Amino acid sequence: MKTLHRRCAGLDVHSDTVVACARLTARTKASHEVRRFSTATRDLLELADWLAARGITHVAMEATGIYWKPIWHILEGRFELVLANAAHIRNVPGRKNDVNDAVWISDLLAHGLIRASFVPPGRIQDVRDLTRTRTQLAREVAQHIQRIQKALESSNIKLTSVISNIVGTSGRRILKAMIAGETNATKLAELGSTRLKCPRTELVAALDGRVTAHHRFLIAHHLGLIEELERHIADFDARIEELLAPFRDTVARLITIPGVSRVSAEVILAEIGSDMTPFPTAGHLLSWAGLVPRLDESAGKRRSTRVRKGAPWLKPVLVQCAWGAARTKGTYYQAQFFRLKSRRGPKKAAIAVAASLLMATYHMLKDGTFHQDLGADFLVKRDKARIAARLAKRIKDLGYDVSFAAAD
Repeated sequence: MKTLHRRCAGLDVHSDTVVACARLTARTKASHEVRRFSTATRDLLELADWLAARGITHVAMEATGIYWKPIWHILEGRFELVLANAAHIRNVPGRKNDVNDAVWISDLLAHGLIRASFVPPGRIQDVRDLTRTRTQLAREVAQHIQRIQKALESSNIKLTSVISNIVGTSGRRILKAMIAGETNATKLAELGSTRLKCPRTELVAALDGRVTAHHRFLIAHHLGLIEELERHIADFDARIEELLAPFRDTVARLITIPGVSRVSAEVILAEIGSDMTPFPTAGHLLSWAGLVPRLDESAGKRRSTRVRKGAPWLKPVLVQCAWGAARTKGTYYQAQFFRLKSRRGPKKAAIAVAASLLMATYHMLKDGTFHQDLGADFLVKRDKARIAARLAKRIKDLGYDVSFAAAD
């Protein structure tokens, strides 16, 4: 097998130690030097010097949790680094130990058999940490809202049946009045805004329950945590906006895509970066994000068309944007959604729209262009002949003869 990298190294990374294997090729013979290092900063700097002394040009390591990041930051800039998915470079069963793993990684790297994982630049990595933490905080807020709903249902308060957001302006006023000891349903209903869609009589009936001191304690506890989490989310929003200041124009352009909000644009930019060089085509980006059907075929039969796993922080946001784009009237994405929904169902249609949104994002970031919607009638204009043939076939199936000619 052809050797692509004559001086390379493989690292088997753990929380406390790193096993490094330097693979050196002289003519047609390869030799391996193995050494173990601690993950302390001083020892990692010694690792970098040890690799440089042997003329190493390329270094590969597994993506083992968070442990690879300190090593990556120290070696970055001195060597060509490759981050490998551990599932893609498994060794032969029965031959696993730290030394063998390091040697195996170096051999794979030397022959170009490792597919590098995407690692964004340092600033984008910082934004990614912030957006992911913000998402986790938002999920915690949703959990506390559900616990408030549970306490309300336990006290037979049907507030969730008449108000869509119980922690909105009206909902919070009502909840805080309950916490203060107010039990009169009419007085509680008066705290609701006049813009609420539900009639006042329904609101009064929904607020007629049996709230005990136990329920007040639970609601006060969860509402306080929600407000505290919202303050932290606001701090994260400010920090994210500060780090994304150089990309403010990019975020503004992404927001023009139907269904994409400011928060969604920030998450997309944090997950894929602004430089599309690591992805040769839009198809590579879609595959990395797990928005293409998996290749599962045997004996000429397609066994599964489920999308691949991947990008667990990006895919849910894109699907959420897809549902928003599907509700945006007069757009290509809405037409695409309803065209696929009738044949494949709403979930697969949303996945397809999410893939289209990511493809549009790819070209906008790569070419520096603005979003241009194709229009709701794009698919009809493109497939006029096929649509006419399908309609003619349906009429013939009903027992009628039909013939038609193109209009002038």
